[in-house]
Amino acid sequence: MSVLLRAQGISRAFGGVQALNECNLEVEKNSITGLIGPNGSGKTTLFNVMTGYVTPDAGTVSFEGVDITNHRPDAVFARGIGRTFQLTRIFARISVLENMLIATQHEESWLRGLTRSKSTTSEVNTAMEWLNFVGIARLADLPAGALSYGQRKLLELAYVLVADPDVVLLDEPAGGVNLTLINEIAEKIRTLHKDGKTFLIVEHNMEFVMSLCDSVTVMHQGKNLVSGSPADVRHNPLVLDAYLGGGDDEAPDSGSLHG
Repeated sequence: MSVLLRAQGISRAFGGVQALNECNLEVEKNSITGLIGPNGSGKTTLFNVMTGYVTPDAGTVSFEGVDITNHRPDAVFARGIGRTFQLTRIFARISVLENMLIATQHEESWLRGLTRSKSTTSEVNTAMEWLNFVGIARLADLPAGALSYGQRKLLELAYVLVADPDVVLLDEPAGGVNLTLINEIAEKIRTLHKDGKTFLIVEHNMEFVMSLCDSVTVMHQGKNLVSGSPADVRHNPLVLDAYLGGGDDEAPDSGSLHG
């Protein structure tokens, strides 16, 4: 497989805290790649650098071989890199469908998409197809702020997918939702992957990651620790130490890397 998205030598400090220290990450085309590590290991900061929300102190981000370091988030999105957030970001005061219609206009600025007076029939149909795919089409006319937390997660996933990105970065898609919804999200990812979609997933739920991903990269204290297959990572003593003996107060959600 060819590398679709690459972060190379990424460093970033916030004040006196070194959040990232020469981190590297490769996401191969048509893969599901996992990015894991204890709280504070730098996973979300790396996501933010790769999608233009944080400027790195050093290093480069490339997509399809093109340097996109320091590109604005909307430019990164328009290029074909979609992402979700740990805490969902939706427009709460407008309807679920209107949220989706903003995303169909991803080649425009988000503000122009928000204020454009009318969407095309094709855009509405596409938006409804993705809402149906994630199972919330029946809620299309509700204000997005009225959705439950789990439904907001599904809306954000649909919001990203409607723009048809080449790679989807998911930041804790299983976080804070029940087991039934976790399984539903996993099945949606598998279905999309079979259709050729590429994923990079940050997640604390080890069972979710290990059952889905082709490869897993582990971060610890802002650095790369190990990369490999889920089986290799699960049994790596460095990973076990980072989670259970490395001074971080939170073990994986599954309770054990062997769970």
